[in-house]
Amino acid sequence: MKKPVLLFLMLSLTTVLTLSIRRDVYSRWAEGNQGGESETIIGRWLQARPGMRDKVKIFTKVGSDLGLPGHKGLSKAWIQQAVDDSLRRLNTDYIDLYFSHWPDPQTPVAETLEAFHSLQQDGKIRAMGASNLDAMQLAGALEVARKGGLPAWQVLQPEYNLYHRSAFEGALCDLCVSRDIGVVTYYSLASGFLTGKYRQPSDLAQSQRGGKIGKYLNPRGMRIIDTLAAVAEEQGAKPAEVALAWLIGREGVTAPIASATSVAQVESFARAAALSLSAEQVARLDGASA
Repeated sequence: MKKPVLLFLMLSLTTVLTLSIRRDVYSRWAEGNQGGESETIIGRWLQARPGMRDKVKIFTKVGSDLGLPGHKGLSKAWIQQAVDDSLRRLNTDYIDLYFSHWPDPQTPVAETLEAFHSLQQDGKIRAMGASNLDAMQLAGALEVARKGGLPAWQVLQPEYNLYHRSAFEGALCDLCVSRDIGVVTYYSLASGFLTGKYRQPSDLAQSQRGGKIGKYLNPRGMRIIDTLAAVAEEQGAKPAEVALAWLIGREGVTAPIASATSVAQVESFARAAALSLSAEQVARLDGASA
């Protein structure tokens, strides 16, 4: 493993960022990869550090298409195989939080919940979560669990940030709050747009995610960035820290997930957890992103 990766992981452990959030499909899109490479990196890191496993929380996912027949979806057979594959790559005997990645219309929800319940009973996972469900899908799954006497989803992972608000705020947030479902957001910085580094098309070449960021370069996006920059200056912070602090303070949100590509970014994200925004600053951010 390369030294920068080791340094990044060690620094993550010494900050508030004690979570290793992976999914079995990472990084299948890279040339020569088959999926699961990021889990393997975490597993090797843990293997080289006896006693470290109890100090970290590992989240991973199942359900993405891995490009092989039967290696996708949320059937009981595939979930059972996928979790064993993840455990082997991670060099651990349990996963703290296991997510379904996408809804699977080909598999009954009851079958998926039964599979996750079996994993809990076997001690392979501690908690179960779902990604990318809307309010109707989550409510339906909760009802299936109630009627079948099955464990329900304990955590939801939606896309939610200062730019993308409407899909989570409202019915989905209300349901999570009323049912005490934890919420960990992804794309918390809108693929890096909320760092404030991207203001014009020529800036997109700075990032491998440039293709995803271009859609934010519009009047509303610029209004959000300008407000973030102003609040950041008032706080003596960075725009990304303010964007994460805003998320941390939202009703229903347990914790935001943000990808870091450098040690400095890990340190910055840790500072966001201690940043306190005033009610007036929150109102300005709300207004800019309305």
